[in-house]
Amino acid sequence: MKKTSENILEFQHLSRTFADGFTVVDDFNLSIKRGEFVTFLGPSGCGKTTTLRMLAGFDAPTGGVILLNGEDITKLPANERPINTVFQRYALFPHLNIFDNIAFGLKLKKLPKAEIIKKVKRALEMVDLEGFETRTIQTLSGGQQQRVAIARAIVNEPQILLLDEPLGALDLKMRKEMQLELKGMHEKLGITFIYVTHDQEEALTMSDKIVVMAEGKIQHVGTPEDIYNEPNNAFVADFIGESNIFNGIMTGPLKVRFCGTEFACVDDVAHGTMVDVVVRPEDILITKPEEGMITGEVISVIFKGVHYEITVQSGKNELVIQSTKKAQSGAKVGLSVEPEGIHLMQAEHSLNKLESGVDEHYRLTVLGGALNCDVKLLIPGAKEEGGVLFDAHGNEIDYHRLKVNIAIKPRDIKMSDDENEGLVCGHISNLIYIGDHYRYVVRTEEEIDFIVSDEDLWNMGDYVSLIIPEDKLKFTLKR
Repeated sequence: MKKTSENILEFQHLSRTFADGFTVVDDFNLSIKRGEFVTFLGPSGCGKTTTLRMLAGFDAPTGGVILLNGEDITKLPANERPINTVFQRYALFPHLNIFDNIAFGLKLKKLPKAEIIKKVKRALEMVDLEGFETRTIQTLSGGQQQRVAIARAIVNEPQILLLDEPLGALDLKMRKEMQLELKGMHEKLGITFIYVTHDQEEALTMSDKIVVMAEGKIQHVGTPEDIYNEPNNAFVADFIGESNIFNGIMTGPLKVRFCGTEFACVDDVAHGTMVDVVVRPEDILITKPEEGMITGEVISVIFKGVHYEITVQSGKNELVIQSTKKAQSGAKVGLSVEPEGIHLMQAEHSLNKLESGVDEHYRLTVLGGALNCDVKLLIPGAKEEGGVLFDAHGNEIDYHRLKVNIAIKPRDIKMSDDENEGLVCGHISNLIYIGDHYRYVVRTEEEIDFIVSDEDLWNMGDYVSLIIPEDKLKFTLKR
């Protein structure tokens, strides 16, 4: 007898590239267990809805496979997949009453009338709308309409229910109520839920597993607790809840230096390693100045209902603290952090790294050939004769096979709003505040991502020019 796998779904190297060459989902790999509540979480444009559409059969992958119960469904039509979708706008039929909205799919399948009535009644009970059969859509609240949409989906008894930002049209109070209702509905139904949202609170409240995405790639997969307490990288830490993120360096066993001070920590990272340090606002304790590990001045106090959000300036670093005790603006304070409150991740993007080919004139081809590099100086003993390059043994060097590595530090790149000032232009696709500066990702028209460190605040989507000093570029021949 064939053993049933605990995984109902598997995505293997899934990708989706549009006709213009833009890759919206890149090498997506994920396994989902039966009955799990899984949330795809990320900012707009990160690829989460596209992934959901490929699973539903509304969009075709350009690479990879989707396995359902071990069977390849990548090319299976949407109407043949045991999957139903609930959309943000619900897509209910205004000319049909509640019963006919829910029964629509069953009637298409030409099921007996008695069976349709039985199934619709059970679906209404599941969403607590018994007795609403003859009501019209216009008489329902937003929350009730959402329940009808869910009932219409579950009446077909799908193995998987997809929910594409279904709470987006509701007000805050209704969203919070529906979060709990959806979680209870999932437990009652026992089927697999896959939920798409950009709302971190929704993901943390409802999910068994969260898949954090950015720029088409998975950044972290884990339980809500794992992702909040041990984020994989600075993006995840910044996106999930509030975070203070700093540049740091390991100064010894379980010792890290950031904000000008050495702290004890619990992560065993090699001495001298550059790290991103994450400290949650609730893990910082405000003390008397003489009792703190660092000192600073309170520059802002905002009451948030259950706590105060207090911002402290310590040197060039700005720290956000959540405390039940109020502080006074302008006050000098000390700040302390226990070792367990310090989370370390190996620093990302310490260098921008590019790879370039070489044309027949031995010029670099990347960035439209705008970078000047004397390639022959990178090849020991190389000589040029009549426009042809020869190695130390007199053999002609095939320029087609030459590759050059290019590196520049994020802090050596400057941004400008003058398109003609820089070497290359692009849009800001991501930004993270790192204590005393912002870390930006600028995506060029050639789909190259540059990491830029800048003290000034720019906005997401800004079109900027990158000033890249040639004396800061490091060129090495790729072996």
